Amino acid sequence: MKRLILSLLPLITLVALVSVSIILFGSEALSGANQISLLFATAVCVCIAMVIWQVKWKVIEETMEKTIGTSAVSIVILLMIGMMSGAWMVSGVVPTLIYYGIQVMSSTFFLVSTCVICAVVSLMTGSSWTTVATIGIALLGIGEALNIDHAWTAGAIISGSYFGDKISPLSDTTVLASNSARVNIFEHIHYMLFTTVPTFSIALVVFLIAGLTLGNGSTPVTTEYVDGLAGTFNISLWTLVVPLFTAWLIAKKVPALVTLFLSAVMAGVVAVVLQPEIVVSIANKGLTETSSDVMVLIKGVMITFFSSTSIDTGNASLNDLVATGGMSGMLNTVWLILCAMCFGGAMTATGMLQCITSHIVKLVRGKTSLVSCTALTGLSLNTMTSDQYMSIVLTGDMYRDVYEKMGLEARLLSRTTEDSTTVTSVLIPWNTCGMTQSTILGVATLDYLPYCVFNYLSPLMTITMSRFVKEKKEREEEQV
Repeated sequence: MKRLILSLLPLITLVALVSVSIILFGSEALSGANQISLLFATAVCVCIAMVIWQVKWKVIEETMEKTIGTSAVSIVILLMIGMMSGAWMVSGVVPTLIYYGIQVMSSTFFLVSTCVICAVVSLMTGSSWTTVATIGIALLGIGEALNIDHAWTAGAIISGSYFGDKISPLSDTTVLASNSARVNIFEHIHYMLFTTVPTFSIALVVFLIAGLTLGNGSTPVTTEYVDGLAGTFNISLWTLVVPLFTAWLIAKKVPALVTLFLSAVMAGVVAVVLQPEIVVSIANKGLTETSSDVMVLIKGVMITFFSSTSIDTGNASLNDLVATGGMSGMLNTVWLILCAMCFGGAMTATGMLQCITSHIVKLVRGKTSLVSCTALTGLSLNTMTSDQYMSIVLTGDMYRDVYEKMGLEARLLSRTTEDSTTVTSVLIPWNTCGMTQSTILGVATLDYLPYCVFNYLSPLMTITMSRFVKEKKEREEEQV
């Protein structure tokens, strides 16, 4: 028990410090306070392990390096998303989608439509991150024009994006969850439908009811937004060449990093062709003299890729909407991810993570309690390791033999793992998913959390289904 208490101390420290950071800094906590909280929690973990348990620093350091290495691809993807988001905005892709979207979509059915659209896009792309960074940003702008609370809009975007990500055969988390439990991916997806579809249906009902309430009470500002966008950008259906090109790359199963990079480059080309005045204004900001036109355009596109940009539309709210951060806008999140990986690596190397999870396993008394423990473990690992990939693998490794010994199907493990790990990662402020989506949407994790209906209902649904729905082996035993 003493070892368990000591193992929980770094986690308690982290939660306490993050809470203080949010109270003191609010939405600015991501700019440094949360990172310091993670480092202090890591220090507590290391001190306990080295002083009390005599764990060697070399062991901790090597595990940290390995853990940070596993997040390297995610960090580069995050930078590519920043690059692409800036290019999609300046090229007119997002403004065009917003321009037509606010004229077609009604405030009453906006939330439910947003959820469905993101679900379809995420299902086709297999990536919640890409969905949020592209169509998600456009839908957030449409919601703002319709005077829908940005937290509700973010909740609908995230709910739909993670539904599609979860059941897409192109999703890396879906592949990882099925592999960790040794289950065929299509069998895994089919089995997840029994919990995922009811949960998504409930989410749609909630968003429909919310839309009927929020939509009727809101006063859209569509005219101001339409005029502002049309007066600033060259609104053209030709800009949609970029998302269509991106969709083609995805259909061809081009790796995510390559897809995001090529999409950003294509958007840069479109920006030069369709929005040359905006590109020049970005390049010439603060300068009285410029070089050749070609060099100015190249400079403007490069700034769009790596730096923050602001575009004057004549409307303050619209200016905030079309402002972009580029790759530099993602650096706070990258910094936070590195600190989070240090914490996760230290918790793993010192054995504290294993100690906590082993005590959770002791609570198992039957099928429902096992599923509940699995779900609790997935959520806890998301909190402690700050990474959904690590959480998925560790959950599968921990419970694979337990499920086998109890005579339960491996697909029950894979489904429970994804129901509790993939979808809850975005709800934790210091998890890579929570940090990323918060940064992309510009909405604090704790602000959108109450409205991510699909995400927080999924673990509850998987536990409920395990209680009332019998597995194949259970039905066979009853027949005998």
